[in-house]
Amino acid sequence: MKITLNNICKKYGKTQAADNVSFSFESGQIYGFIGPNGAGKTTTMKIMATLEEPDSGDVFFDDVSLVNYPDKIRTFLGYMPDSLPEFKDIQVWEYLDFFARISGLKGVRRRKTLVEIEEFTNLGEIRTKYLNELSKGMKQRVSLARALVNNPSVMLLDEPAAGLDPRARLELRALLKILAEQGKAILISSHILSELQDICNGAVIIEKGRILGAGTLDSLNHLQETGSDEAKESTPTVVIKIHVLSSGEELRNRLLEDPNVLSASLFAPGEVEATIKGTEQDVPPVMARLFAAGLPIVGFGKAQAELETIFMKMTSGKLQ
Repeated sequence: MKITLNNICKKYGKTQAADNVSFSFESGQIYGFIGPNGAGKTTTMKIMATLEEPDSGDVFFDDVSLVNYPDKIRTFLGYMPDSLPEFKDIQVWEYLDFFARISGLKGVRRRKTLVEIEEFTNLGEIRTKYLNELSKGMKQRVSLARALVNNPSVMLLDEPAAGLDPRARLELRALLKILAEQGKAILISSHILSELQDICNGAVIIEKGRILGAGTLDSLNHLQETGSDEAKESTPTVVIKIHVLSSGEELRNRLLEDPNVLSASLFAPGEVEATIKGTEQDVPPVMARLFAAGLPIVGFGKAQAELETIFMKMTSGKLQ
């Protein structure tokens, strides 16, 4: 399934919370949705979850329009809000059972589904606790379990790691990877960019209601380096890091002489970062020429784009 946002706009008073928001992601992918506080992330996710109506624009789940068929979309959508209600008179199993019932699950199927979800999210030992008695980590688990009740194809998770301790964050990350492997399309907003770096296939960066960039981390890195128009029209590139048993100056100079190398710079002592024109298939010929020149190369590999660096370069930190 492919989820496509087309020019979503939403205004609250004088504040333009979503300003022609457009991006897409699909089944099996985890996309990070990042931006400063007040950037429009929660508003956009609520629109996608059918909890808010856009002033204009639409969201398509394959060819199903959110504006025209919100009820149909709710059947294959799972939404995890940024907080769980602290009810004093409802237990965990009752809370999940309520959402299973309104999702249309009945009898044996409902009971089997709830058992499977409790096992997957490790809620069995606390199923009889009241919601207001739970720790932040357990509340997030219950919220995730609720979003899974209808076995959704698409999951929208708003700050699921907020307030979690390191162990709980690791466990959540493992669960999300499993869900993506099951073919679910996942959009997750978070301020913990290092966590998103490890699990996301790509990211969407938003500020003041406007999308600054969307795509894989490599494409976003290229976008912030070259500008949107040029990035769209330019040829593909691959960034690699090469380690040598020397200062790296000779390696850098050799790379700059190569016609397939667009740029090369000293990244650290004995480490050079080079941008090669083309795809990964164009890297071996460049490396072969370096080895033939007798340079003391001890290792090389594709450089990973750092989400925190991309975010800081693309955003200004301004609020609405």
